[in-house]
Order: sequence, then structure tokens, then C-alpha cells
Amino acid sequence: MELIVTEKDNAARRIADILSDGGASAERRNGVNVYRWGDKRCVGLSGHVVGVDFPAEYADWRDVQPAELVDADVVKTPTQENIVRTLQSLAEDCDEAVIATDYDREGELIGKEAFELIEEVADVPISRVRFSSITENEVKNAFADPDDLDFDLAAAGEARQVVDLLWGAALTRFLSLSAKQLGEDFISVGRVQSPTLKLIVDREREIQAFDPDDYWELFADLLKSEERFEAQYFYKEDGTENERVWDESDAEAAFEQLQGAREAIVESVNRRRRTDDPPEPFNTTQYIRAAGSIGLSAQKAMSVAEELYTAGYITYPRTDNTVYPDDLDPSDLLESFVGHHPFSEDAQSLLDAGDIEPTAGDEETTDHPPIHPTGEIPGKQDLSDDEWNVYELVVRRFFATVADPAEWEHLKVVADANGCLLKANGKRLVEAGYHEVYPYGSTSENYVPDVEEGEVLDIEDARIEAKQTQPPRRRGQSRLIETMEDLGLGTKATRHNTLQKLYDRGYIEGDPPRPTKLAMAVVEAAEEFADRIVDEEMTAQLEADMRAIADGEKDYDEVTAESREMLAVIFEELHDSREEIGEHLRESMKADRTLGPCPECGDDLLVRRSRRGSYFVGCDGFPECRYTLPLPSQGEPTVLDERCEEHDLRHVKMLAGRNTFVHGCPRCKAEEADEADDEIIGSCPECGEEHGGELAIKQLRSGSRLVGCTRYPECEYSLPLPRRGDIVVTDEQCEEHGLPHLHIVDGEDDDDPWELGCPICNFEEYQERQAVSAVEDLDGIGEKTAAKLADAGIESLEDLRGADAEVVAGEVQGVSADRVRKWQAQANAGVAAD
Repeated sequence: MELIVTEKDNAARRIADILSDGGASAERRNGVNVYRWGDKRCVGLSGHVVGVDFPAEYADWRDVQPAELVDADVVKTPTQENIVRTLQSLAEDCDEAVIATDYDREGELIGKEAFELIEEVADVPISRVRFSSITENEVKNAFADPDDLDFDLAAAGEARQVVDLLWGAALTRFLSLSAKQLGEDFISVGRVQSPTLKLIVDREREIQAFDPDDYWELFADLLKSEERFEAQYFYKEDGTENERVWDESDAEAAFEQLQGAREAIVESVNRRRRTDDPPEPFNTTQYIRAAGSIGLSAQKAMSVAEELYTAGYITYPRTDNTVYPDDLDPSDLLESFVGHHPFSEDAQSLLDAGDIEPTAGDEETTDHPPIHPTGEIPGKQDLSDDEWNVYELVVRRFFATVADPAEWEHLKVVADANGCLLKANGKRLVEAGYHEVYPYGSTSENYVPDVEEGEVLDIEDARIEAKQTQPPRRRGQSRLIETMEDLGLGTKATRHNTLQKLYDRGYIEGDPPRPTKLAMAVVEAAEEFADRIVDEEMTAQLEADMRAIADGEKDYDEVTAESREMLAVIFEELHDSREEIGEHLRESMKADRTLGPCPECGDDLLVRRSRRGSYFVGCDGFPECRYTLPLPSQGEPTVLDERCEEHDLRHVKMLAGRNTFVHGCPRCKAEEADEADDEIIGSCPECGEEHGGELAIKQLRSGSRLVGCTRYPECEYSLPLPRRGDIVVTDEQCEEHGLPHLHIVDGEDDDDPWELGCPICNFEEYQERQAVSAVEDLDGIGEKTAAKLADAGIESLEDLRGADAEVVAGEVQGVSADRVRKWQAQANAGVAAD
């Protein structure tokens, strides 16, 4: 029996389907899918099924000094025991094995882990196959010409695992223990993560330290007949044209002179054409940058690309290559799109143009080609919106690389207006070229009419604008990844994950990312007491060492030993500063949660968390001062820079995904509730007849509003109301419940209020809309996806709740395990997504 091992279950399913010509069947062993046809078996792992960690005696953070981890042994333990059992039980019966994991450093290491697990139970030949797309042609060719596992490449991946464990665990424990910050809120540090964080912090420091300069710009409108266009004032200095006037008196004098002009005489007209070359093929970094322009984070962009790769629609998305391989025939690939909407017409036009010569970048590697479509084309209905958008982006990038250049015509007009020089720059797209098939770049034009030297133009609407120089911009995610690449931080496979970790740990927020006060404090502490933690050159050197392992120039033991030595030196630097570092971090973490002064004792009010997990505002003087304010129950609070003028408290924002909202000043919300009178609207349906309870519109101190019983807490009957807008009680009555209809008016000029209606009827309708009774009720499951799930045995919510997300993802094409887990969460909660 031949055993084939892939990196994930969905890859195993697809490869089995290809090699068996659709004849493979599936059986379950230990909850793992095994695909079989003839004397072949194919099983998918779940990435790493073996992990590296310290021995059990090092597990307790309080009993082990972080510095002890520097010299601690590293052990391998199964992390997915059911998969390991299944793999080894299959290996015991096999005559040969084939490793078919992804072809990169990480995939080679996963393959080596599988190799070692098989060797433990069977003495059989083990070969390795490599491919860059999971298509019929490439997979069958790879299996027809197997190779050996690259142990040097795998060792490089293993060295990365161990080095990252040593640095991350030892330094994370040190900082967390120093700051007395344990549990879920520990302070995370990483070998690549920390220098990347410093990049973000350094840019923020530049922004904060920036001192703007004032300058002025002058403009006027020129007219040729009825055609109006804008021109800008400029002056010549040292042979250059300058638009910014740095002295206010000079600007005012020029403006006065310009205002006195009634006409402008054209001094020069300069026409030129510029060739706009098509883009080069996608490597990972440029793909992430382009995906950012369509609204995807780096992490999401890579996750979607990996799904499309596994489904066989695009090539492997982790690549540095920007040169198509010789065996790629662009014409054949274009032919595959003819007849497939929405690509058919563009593909045919490119074929009709003839002489197809793709662009090429500077980087040519031999592992994977640039990211491009495989020629296996999904229907739009087969993919999620994000998957389709990424697939179309990749297809159109390929189209662009084989398209003609674009041609722009530029027209520069210089005119004299009462001694003031004015210029207008126009441009128009003469030949669309690759823009016809790649609509992601700007093709905006600026119209300037055709004029001649000596021509007299009317001038009007002279204006002056006072401006200031701007600080450097924060880098967006894609720009950060490019900078990391330039500095040698991380790899194409890890950079997006590094950024995601910084978000997950609360070090950065927003996009472009900006650092939190905790992030600033961690970087400051590292710079002051052990700057190697955030030293990009040291991290880049370790990356170079791991590449040297892959190239056979260094070995695993040498590099990991050097890393331990570096870490030991860092702990020597940190040893005497533990208390100082801890105090610095604690103060910074407190600053991230501080709102302002307590009205009772003058100490700081902080965002706190109760033992039950809810958030509130409490005094730092507790237990002496017990002043508190409530916060909304929905979302996680973050403190904003904006302050309340009345109470000098910073505003609070509640992060709740798509339902995120600004709560504002907690004292204002509480005082508004204290001052608001309840408005009775009818009888309580629970206790009205027996006890005389009435329903009233109530405003809570947390900022929420509801319709609730006046006998609370004896009667807890309540109905939710929208958080925003004025509530208007109308004269219209509900025949069933005897309550007035409510309108929500958002703003004084709202001519189209939200007709909420009877609050009881409205809430019952909401519950009915939100109730999940079938798989189709879940967010993102349409008729076709439901049919695919049914084919995989998921016909009811109960089936979905009890399913293994990885297994479902492997059986249902175009569905990721993460998406299955989200559906399971909705099913368990019993409500559909908003």
C-alpha cells in the first residue's frame, strides 16, 4: 500500500480526486478523513501535528526564572494526537510513503515531521513530491517524478521554530512577570514581532515630534472661451519651480498682484507622451499590497489566497518570484478564460493583439512561480465575496502582465498674469493599454484645453490657501510588509502573521496601524535596558543564518547555539533592571486605561474588569474610594484621546466588530440617565393585571435604553431600544398590545424617521429574524453552499454543531475551517449574524 501525506485535509481530498480520476472514496479513522483508491491511501495533516516546547518542569511561570529557559532543552510533542495515531496506523500497513506537503520551508518541516512519525513505526522508502499549484497536470507530473525530502530546508524551518520559542517564551515571561501582568493579558515579545513593533513606534514618534511649518499656495481659474481650468502660481528659484510660498507677506503681495490681473498670456506650451508600463507579476508582498487596495488586511489576503491555492484556482501564494517560468505558455492560459464570464472578452482581446510577451521583475527564483491563475476557473457562485475578489485580482494581474503599455499625453501650460507665473498640468489617457484589463490603478485625467503660445486667456477667481506641512504618514499594512522585506524581518510566509499578532496582543490598532501606549512602553523599555530585543539588524542576521541552513552553509545546532548566546547576553543586561522595567510597563498600561480625575477623591478613573468579565469605570484609589461608573455590556472598551469638556474625562469607544460605537463620556451618560424621567407608555404584560406594573421608556446609566417595568427589580420584563436617536411616542396604538408606536429620529432634520412601531411587536419580529432554525439561516450560506454542506453530511444545525471544522473544510470546496467555526458559533448562539 502507498501512503500519501499532505499538509491539510482539503489538499488531501483534492489530490486524491486528481490521482484517482475522481474514483477516491473517504473513510474516517480517529475522526480523520482517509481517502482511498486501489492500493493507495491519502491523509491530510493539520499543518504542524508535532510542536516544540519546553519540558513540563518549565511550565509554571512562577516557579521558573525566565533566564532558565535560555539553556533549557526543547522537546517535540504531538499537538494533534488523533492525526498522529491515524498517520502511524496507516504507516504500519504501507510499503512506501510519499510526502506531498506545501513546497516551502514550513511545508518541508511539516513533511519532515511526517517522515519521522512514519519512520517510528515502519521501515519503508519515503519520497517527496513538489508542486506549485494543485492542478491535474502539475500534481500528476509531480507524482510521476518524485524526489527526496530536503532536510536542510526542513532544518531551517526547525531552527526558526526553536529560536522563536526561546526568544518569545523567555522574554515574554520576563516582561510579564516584571509587570505583574499574567493570565490572558500577558505582555508578548517576539524575535520578529518586537523589531516590527519598533518600526511602528518610531514612525509614531516622528509624527508626534513633527513641528509643522506654515506656507501658502495661490490659484486662479483660466478661461478659454467657455472652457475653465485651474492654474497654480509658482516662482523660480535656483532653477526650480516652487509652488509653496513660505513667507506670509510675500504670499499676500503675490496674491494682491494676482488679484489685479484680468488676463493671462500663454508663455509656453509643452506636450509630451509618457509610456505607462504594465505591472510585473505578483510576488507575495506585491499581492498583499494590491489586496490591501480592495480592502483586505494582510492576514485576510493570505488566508483567502491559500484557500484558492488549495482549491486549485491559483498557484502557491508564498513566493518571491516575479518572473514567469519558461514552461508557462501565456497564450494557453489566456485561452482557458475564453468563454468564461467576466474574463472572456478581455482574454480574447489580448489573444487577438498577438505577440504576447509577459513583463518580468528583478527577482527570479526556482521554487515557485509568481502568483497567477492556473486555468481551472470557478464560477462566482462557488466562492465567497472575498475569494472571488481575490481570484479576479489575480486573474487580472496576469492579464495586465501580458497586456500592452498604456500611453498618457501630458500638457503643461505656463502663463503670465500681471507678472505672476501660473501653470496648469493636464493629462489624458491616450491608449488605455493594460488598464483595460486591470482596473485597480488610477486612470484619472486632468483636463487642460489646447492653447497656443501668445494666446490671451481670461482670468478670474484668484484665491490664496494657507497650509501647513504634514507629518510623515503612518505605514499601512502592505507598506509595513514591504519595509519588513527590505530590512530582512521575517519571511514572505510569516510577515502577515507577525502583524496580526501585534493586533491580537493589543499593541497596534487601526489601519494604518498605530501603536498603543503599551506598545510604546514595551519598545521604550527594550531600548533602554536591552536594545537587542528590538534590533532589526540582529533579527535580520538570524534570518540570514536560517537561509544559510537551507543552503547547507550552516547547520541547525550552530545557529540555535548562537541564538541562545545572544539571548543570554540580553538577560545579563536585563537582570538588574527588572523592577524598573516592571514599573515602567505598569504605568504605561495604566495610562492606556486612564480616563481622568475621580470626582470624589481626585485619583484616576480607570477602565476595569469585574470578576465576571464585564467592564466598568472604577477609581484607582480603591478600596478607599469606591466610586464607579457603568459601561455598556456590548463590546470591549478602548479609551480615546477626545475629552469631555465638562468632566475632563476621555471618551470611551466600545469595540464590537460591525456594531462598534462611541460611548462617549461615562459621567455624562450616567448623569443623563439620572436626570431623565421615565416615560410611561402602557401596562406591563407580565405583572400589569396583578400588580399594576407599567412599561416605561428608561435610560440606563450605562448609556443603553430600554422599555422596562416600573416594578423592577421585582419584575424584570424589558425590551431593547436603539442606542442612538430621539425616541418619539406617537398617537398610533398597537391593537394587540395596547402600546403606542415609537419613531426614532436621528438628528433635527430627519424627515424619514425609523418607524419602530409597537416595541413588543418589534422585538418579536427581531427574535424571529434572528432565530436560526436551519443551515441556510446562517450568514454566508446560500442555496449552493447549503447543497455542498449537505453532500458532506451537514444537513442540520445539529450536524454542524457536532462537526469537525477542519474536516468540513476539507470536504467542501471553497469553505475554510475558520468560516465553519463562525457558522458553528452562530448555530450555538441560536442567532444569525447581523
